[in-house]
Amino acid sequence: MRANLFDYDLPRALIAQRPLPERAASRLLQVDRTTGERTHHVFRDLPNLLRADDLLVVNNSKVIPVLLQGRRATGGRVEVLLLGRRADGTWKAMLKSNGKVRHDDQIAVGPADGFFRVLPRRDDKIRYLRWTGDTEPDLDRWGTTPLPPYIKRSSEERAGRGADRRRYQTVFATQEGSVAAPTAGLHFTRQLLRELGLEVAQVTLHVGLGTFAPIECEQIEDHRMHTEQYLITPDDSGAITTAKRAGRRIVAVGTTSARVLETAWSKEALPPGSGETDIFIHPPYEFKVVDAMITNFHLPRTSLLVMIAAFAGRERVLEAYADAIAKCYRFFSFGDAMLIT
Repeated sequence: MRANLFDYDLPRALIAQRPLPERAASRLLQVDRTTGERTHHVFRDLPNLLRADDLLVVNNSKVIPVLLQGRRATGGRVEVLLLGRRADGTWKAMLKSNGKVRHDDQIAVGPADGFFRVLPRRDDKIRYLRWTGDTEPDLDRWGTTPLPPYIKRSSEERAGRGADRRRYQTVFATQEGSVAAPTAGLHFTRQLLRELGLEVAQVTLHVGLGTFAPIECEQIEDHRMHTEQYLITPDDSGAITTAKRAGRRIVAVGTTSARVLETAWSKEALPPGSGETDIFIHPPYEFKVVDAMITNFHLPRTSLLVMIAAFAGRERVLEAYADAIAKCYRFFSFGDAMLIT
């Protein structure tokens, strides 16, 4: 399929720049993927839209404050976005600087004695850094929460991102490792989870920036996904396997939860354990586990939108998006949501 089949026009004014004061006040567009019927709700209406025996599967990965403001020995400023620590102790990172950052440059990011040393370039976007301090960099003190580039903030707002640590985080986030939030889960409150009264299973998928990268090749089949780490505990594996075998509906909260389930399912069961996934779900694809999905509205020409199209049908999804745009839904990370059944 051609990648341009997953384009759509979105007015910039509909890109949500801030979360609503109340998480569950987001709007919710329900789409029946069999009939195409669409109904409009508020997210707090979810208890009336799900079945009493549904199993909800959430991603409990936690966003870590990996955006650092650094300075080179020459005095130049560098923005450092850490993308994860590798097995050899080095860090993958993206750097943003007014001047050129060179091999062996030193980037200080805090009041400590240590600094990041820039290793030889690997590609145009990703750099590799080695920390030289006696102790690990204190991300909780020095770092801020990275927000997607389509969220535009003034320098004063960027300096005070304490609120983002709370709101760009789900209420069930416990496992540190993501550089971007699994945004479908942002609409849930603890009170809403209690009102749902459903069995909830958790999986972990640490989200990387590659999740949101646009598909740049002409044919979607040529797109290659980044690799993300996942974890499924024995208790959650047993709950999901039991529910699926009993014919209960598995409701994935977000594309990240769906990726874990579809990656790990094997021989009519979901085995526990950890692993890596680079699965790219695109039409045609037969979902093995997921029966319904809660998801945000995604950027054009991304693997996330393509996955939703594989689940509900490309034309049906784009019609739903057009309906949401006409009714001024809020889009992307801090925006509104869809329930696809």
